[in-house]
Amino acid sequence: MDTITAPRRLPRIGDWADFAGLTRVQDEALPGALAAAATSPFYRTRRDGVPATRAELSRYPLTTKADLRDAYPFGLLAVDRSELATYHESSGSSGTPTASYYSRDDWADLIDRYCRVRVGIQPSDTFMVRTPYALMLTGHVAHAAALSRGATVVPADNRSLATPYAKVVRLLHDLDVTLTWSLPTDTLLWAAAARLAGLRPDRDFPALRALLVAGEPLSPARRERISRIWGVPVVEEYGASETGGLAGECPHGRLHLWADRAIFEVYDPAAGRTSAEGAGELVVTPLFRTAMPLLRYHIGDLVEVSNRDCPCGWALPTVRVLGRFGTDDGLTQAGLEEVVFRLPAEFGVLFWRARTTSYGVRIQIEVAAPHQESAVRRLAAGVEEAFGVRARVEALPPGSLVPEQLLTAMTDVLKPRGLFAGDEDWDRALRYY
Repeated sequence: MDTITAPRRLPRIGDWADFAGLTRVQDEALPGALAAAATSPFYRTRRDGVPATRAELSRYPLTTKADLRDAYPFGLLAVDRSELATYHESSGSSGTPTASYYSRDDWADLIDRYCRVRVGIQPSDTFMVRTPYALMLTGHVAHAAALSRGATVVPADNRSLATPYAKVVRLLHDLDVTLTWSLPTDTLLWAAAARLAGLRPDRDFPALRALLVAGEPLSPARRERISRIWGVPVVEEYGASETGGLAGECPHGRLHLWADRAIFEVYDPAAGRTSAEGAGELVVTPLFRTAMPLLRYHIGDLVEVSNRDCPCGWALPTVRVLGRFGTDDGLTQAGLEEVVFRLPAEFGVLFWRARTTSYGVRIQIEVAAPHQESAVRRLAAGVEEAFGVRARVEALPPGSLVPEQLLTAMTDVLKPRGLFAGDEDWDRALRYY
């Protein structure tokens, strides 16, 4: 991507002193967001039209993922196609993909938000990007942000056969990687792969200074475990392909919504109402999106939002992300993960899975034989205490959920070719693997 420079002044932390000041920052930006939406075919032709004020916006119908799928590919485009910089899609696991697209103005905002990361990105950094590239947004944003700060980027896409876990460990070690960007689970897989390679995560990667993570719920207990394993801070971000980064950590380690760049609401589906804080499903109206404006976009993630003051003084709402799946008894991935990672570190439990059942929840964990009985007993009791849910816990030997072969294999990645020697396997002529 060409160098992105901001043609407009974006809000900076410190431009407001309190939550009333933050509201004024939002109110100054909102007319531009509403004007952009008025040029979008989706909103222009919607029965409700386009709201003209913040009060009207608060009563406006939510924009859903189904709306985005129905508008595929360019039904939400609010600028000329010539103004687009990139086009992206969700994973499309539900069938029709969710499209999103960004202008160069939008990219200036995406990069600026990412660069708020509390550990900073420096020219001296070697930054490994281990999130998907291809049509998804996350890897491209981190890549562009790191380049904008002069860092060296290692593009280790986690959806490519060219970078298996064993190679990631080699790159981390040999290139003196200082920062990484990945799913939280990936950092545990690297640790397991490093140990199989005879390396100690907390000692044999001295250049590493922080692990930047996003893409799945991260409980305090798992965060602490990852940090202890690697001996560096774990820094969380939160966002979505349709919006880019939505929240980041302050110096006190609390996750704050970037409410100077978007208006956030918490939706209660049972009541059909939204509020500025509390528990529910996140709704977002980006304030600086030009190519694809979104009004009250219902992301659907379960969150807890608070407008209480934080020692950092940013005057931005704090958020706890619980994931996209919850049960009527309050069981969420983040909540269950918290109980799993409260097990003593010496048990070595890194990998687990669970499913709801008619009697409660079934959980499988990898744990070495000496600790299996104790781990099963303590985890079942912890789940029942935390959620009032019966848990059937099954202890599996290490390698059952994450096979050793996955962590040690070095996949043979080929270029397709047509001419082969007589003793070569020409059935692989058009394969990349």
